[in-house]
Amino acid sequence: MNYVIIIAGGVGSRLGAKVPKQFVEVLGKPIIAYTMEHFQNHPEIDGIELVCVDGYQEHLKRIADKYGITKVMKIVKGGSEYERSIMNGVAGLEGIAKLDDVIMVHWAASPFLSEEMITDNIRVCKEKGNAITASYSYLLYGTNDGDCAKKSINRETFMTLSAPQSFLYKVITEIYKQVEDKKMFEYVEAHTPAFMTELGIPIYFSKGSHTNIKITEKEDVEMFLGYQLAKRYKKGST
Repeated sequence: MNYVIIIAGGVGSRLGAKVPKQFVEVLGKPIIAYTMEHFQNHPEIDGIELVCVDGYQEHLKRIADKYGITKVMKIVKGGSEYERSIMNGVAGLEGIAKLDDVIMVHWAASPFLSEEMITDNIRVCKEKGNAITASYSYLLYGTNDGDCAKKSINRETFMTLSAPQSFLYKVITEIYKQVEDKKMFEYVEAHTPAFMTELGIPIYFSKGSHTNIKITEKEDVEMFLGYQLAKRYKKGST
């Protein structure tokens, strides 16, 4: 079985909206509804678990009902920070997921993903035990040394990591057990890939895209609006 945990636990303070960014509406529909539809419509996704910022659980349930997201199994409360929200989601699958099931994690405010990305993420995870959506950089990078860069960075030596991120259930539960046992929140950047590299676990890449961004700033909402309008135009012109 393949399950997805959609993380809707953030408040989106940088966006400056009156509601958490995942609930901001674009063309009359909340961003999270667009995200959920990708997984609702994907034939390989068997169930959806939502991790929600406290106080918005009923609101999220109404959105899921309104847009026909029938794969939702449960809604759990978000954690004190992003990675804790993922851990809450994984804990919520106890008694549901089996050891070799795929557990996919995706951000509620990342509605740009495609069916191809989801499919490849599942494929790589089943083969390797984990899969992190990744893409090469087209931009140039330099070190952050105050108000200047003292060194340039060879863009061929790194990948941009995004979501979805998938793990076999037995893999992700063992990762988080070690994270807690080693108190890694105290000295490692709180992201699953960072925990993995600290533990010596290779990160396996799956197909990504430079358009697959997480909505963070106001300009990102405008970009997604343009993306949706372009899709409508294209559909209407065929």
